[in-house]
Amino acid sequence: MNAYVFPGQGSQFVGMGKELYESSDLAKEMFEKANEILGFRITDIMFDGTDEELKQTKVTQPAIFLHSVILAKTLGESFKPDMVAGHSLGEFSALVANGTLNFEDAIRLVSARALAMQKACEIEPSTMAAILSLEDDVVEKICANIDGVVVPANYNCPGQLVISGTVDAINIACEKLTEAGARRALVLPVGGAFHSPLMEPAREELKDAIMNTTFNTPSCPIYQNVTANAVTDAEAIKENLIAQLTAPVRWTQTMNQMLADGANKITEVGPGKVLQGLFKKVDRQLETESA
Repeated sequence: MNAYVFPGQGSQFVGMGKELYESSDLAKEMFEKANEILGFRITDIMFDGTDEELKQTKVTQPAIFLHSVILAKTLGESFKPDMVAGHSLGEFSALVANGTLNFEDAIRLVSARALAMQKACEIEPSTMAAILSLEDDVVEKICANIDGVVVPANYNCPGQLVISGTVDAINIACEKLTEAGARRALVLPVGGAFHSPLMEPAREELKDAIMNTTFNTPSCPIYQNVTANAVTDAEAIKENLIAQLTAPVRWTQTMNQMLADGANKITEVGPGKVLQGLFKKVDRQLETESA
């Protein structure tokens, strides 16, 4: 079974999507439509901007979404997913890929999500840290016993868990996790505590936008971050998408479930090869490729 997966924030690079824009009339039309909807020429930043400009959450999220979705659309008849999934932001790309959302609605939601997250980040100094080579349950227990907000945020693959919280709580957690045997506890260069309770204002803001958007019955199941299970019910997809902002990304569990359900070929659609690498850590023999 063919599984198509879509990357999240962090996979961006200057020049992304430029070749698509120049080589495909459909891609050019979709990029220009996005410029119109967003109210600024995001293509100028994507193709010729600086790393700093591209790293702004309000730019990064729509940029990665556009690169992923437009690439999928240009694949034409060869694009036939049996299942889809996306890492955090990538879930929106996956929902366009399986027909749950149309392109225009999705770009509006992604933009609203990015702006809401940016605002939530400015309320309290917060950050994330990658914890390497420690069992998930050890990380969970240590985080649970620290004063302040610090929670598991991204279960990326076995031995790689990202935590999220206030700056002070993250620093204490990194110290304790290193003492507990983590090979590395590395604070990440991000603007805030994504997938933590600190994103509650963003969740509230995005909830209305999602509830007022039409979600169609998907053409194939999406394995959502919040549950790691296959979902085909449009209302359940909405609820999971709202919950996603403050809940952890269960990517390790998602990969295991997709493989258990018969995925034998993984195609990553969008910038970078991060997700292929994570799948390879779960099953070294698995066939993976970039679209």
